[in-house]
Amino acid sequence: MTPNAASSSGPSRRGFLTSTAAATAAVAVGSPLLAACGGGGQEGRKEGTTSGKEAAKILPAFVASSVVTPDIPAKNGSAVGFTRAIPTAELKTSVPKTPGSGGKLTIMSPFWGTPPKGDNPYYTAMNKAVGVDVTWQNQDGVTYDQKLGAVLASSEIPDVVVVPGWNLMGRIPSAINAKFADLGPYLSGDKVKDYPNLAAVPTEAWQRGIFGGRLRGIPMPAPYVTDIAPLYRKDLFAKKGYTVPGSPDEFLAWAKEATDAKSKLWACDDMKWTSFNIFGVLSGGDKALWWNLEGDKLVNRVETEQYLEALEWTRKLYAAGVVHPDAVQGKAGGDAGNRFTAGEVLVYNQNISDWWGKTAEQRTQNADFEMEAFDYFGPDGGDPTLWAVQPANIFTFVSNKASEQQVKDFLALCDFCAAPYGTKEFMLTAYGVEGTDYTVEKGLPVKTQQGVNEVNGAYDYTGNPAPYIAYPDLPEVTKGMVEWQQRMGAFTKKSSFFGLTVTEPARWSNLADDFEQLEDDVVRGRKKISDVQQAVSDWRSRGGDGLRDWYRKLLDDNGSAD
Repeated sequence: MTPNAASSSGPSRRGFLTSTAAATAAVAVGSPLLAACGGGGQEGRKEGTTSGKEAAKILPAFVASSVVTPDIPAKNGSAVGFTRAIPTAELKTSVPKTPGSGGKLTIMSPFWGTPPKGDNPYYTAMNKAVGVDVTWQNQDGVTYDQKLGAVLASSEIPDVVVVPGWNLMGRIPSAINAKFADLGPYLSGDKVKDYPNLAAVPTEAWQRGIFGGRLRGIPMPAPYVTDIAPLYRKDLFAKKGYTVPGSPDEFLAWAKEATDAKSKLWACDDMKWTSFNIFGVLSGGDKALWWNLEGDKLVNRVETEQYLEALEWTRKLYAAGVVHPDAVQGKAGGDAGNRFTAGEVLVYNQNISDWWGKTAEQRTQNADFEMEAFDYFGPDGGDPTLWAVQPANIFTFVSNKASEQQVKDFLALCDFCAAPYGTKEFMLTAYGVEGTDYTVEKGLPVKTQQGVNEVNGAYDYTGNPAPYIAYPDLPEVTKGMVEWQQRMGAFTKKSSFFGLTVTEPARWSNLADDFEQLEDDVVRGRKKISDVQQAVSDWRSRGGDGLRDWYRKLLDDNGSAD
């Protein structure tokens, strides 16, 4: 059984398990360039982005929700926090009547695991509550990019399609422009007020839903504070008398002291992601965020000294023998969490949702298990310079062949699913049917095995409220996560293309694909920093400088979104 949990900090807002699977799959699989994908007219070929005055005409008005008051308000780009479960009698109503027309929609989305049967109690209850008969076409999340490419290249596509941001490669953005409906006539400006829960979605998330100059995507909002946290075993630190290091030099010195290979204990796992944040490297989650205007020059992150310094520091960790040998061999990043909970490593980096996931998992076996995220420090031990990640990275689209009523049913579904924590709509969407998908134990909703199998990877994607964290089974974790985001948000900057969905020219879209492997080779000692410098020189000559000019014109013509 799975304890109560809800968070919007990962690919599934409803819980940790889907989030981790999705993130792992995205990293492990990658997305090859599609061989073909229907493009069609001018919209299908449109490159670039939309911001400034043009975006202002398209974006929905923002109307904050007042249905439920969070226990911890948002600050510095953080999520809001809810530390307690709301009793059924206190749940609010955000959708007062059945919003759909009774029509039908077919939705294709990624799913990690075995998809549930289509007539299960959860799907049936959701269809009845929303008034839309949804048929789910759940596809294997590990190979979703391939399925997505094939479907979008065909002449027939489902009514609704979910597209993760990590699949926005090759010809997929052009296919989105050509094959999905413009939602502006239904949502732009005050029109969104017909859908109050969608009106409460932050503007910066909606900005990410603009594709090909039109508002096409329903975004899954996320905090813009980095979602990668350095997580450490607070219980073992206390047992051994360690204090959290406060600089790169202190970390290396501590790591050498803490490592005892004979006892199968290593200070850390691969720390490359943490290193990028310590040294102020531009965000790596979206290639548009690799660019930033510094003075009068547009600079890519691979060209910066910070990038080289981060790789060099990570290389020192490996060279000192303080990194777990499985990480040295490059074994799957998902295994790092298992090495951490097994007590083989004291520090690892992962999506901050692991803080709840690992704690909830381990507390059933070890009541003394305790972990936290430590605060980032700068290269000299002072304040860090952190860069914002995109405020949405999963999108849901409706076909441009859908009827007007189907579009309205789609938006009714999205508005229902975007209901905030503490509402009846949220409870149904997040937990399913009481007594079947979950039970209430000591005031907390606890998923049954049927709920674990069925209530995930579906309505997660068709509408989401403003970013929130709600783990009432572990309120101290909720508080810790939100306050960590608030502290880190105080040092977070937004780069030039923050909040924009940029479609790069196809001839350059795969230009930087080899850098991740090169980074991993360098930190493990298989390649040298000089190899990175040569790769950057090659990148420039093969199109990097041309891409820079293209991005600069984009910025000059449209301005930033912030």
